[in-house]
Amino acid sequence: MAELDVCPVEELPPGEVKIVHAGQISVGVYNLDGEYYAIEDRCSHDDGPLCEGEFDVETGVVICPRHGANFDIRSGRALTLPAYLPVSVFPVRVVDGMVKVEV
Repeated sequence: MAELDVCPVEELPPGEVKIVHAGQISVGVYNLDGEYYAIEDRCSHDDGPLCEGEFDVETGVVICPRHGANFDIRSGRALTLPAYLPVSVFPVRVVDGMVKVEV
């Protein structure tokens, strides 16, 4: 696994997402009330972009912009149809004020 610099913590405030690219995959890195989570930016329903969708900060759920499937950003679990398979999640940590993700 490689570790990527996402951004300084002040550039990813609570309730926001930043999409980063690692070779062939894209990853959405979320700040949920000061906790950071990363999921693959690919809906398991039709391989479309996922992390461009709405982010419900109350529930920690991202909503696919194409067909409305809901995913838990903490686990990658699909919560609603048409998706039923999870998406990949990645470890996130903060080092010296920099958000980093392992992909």
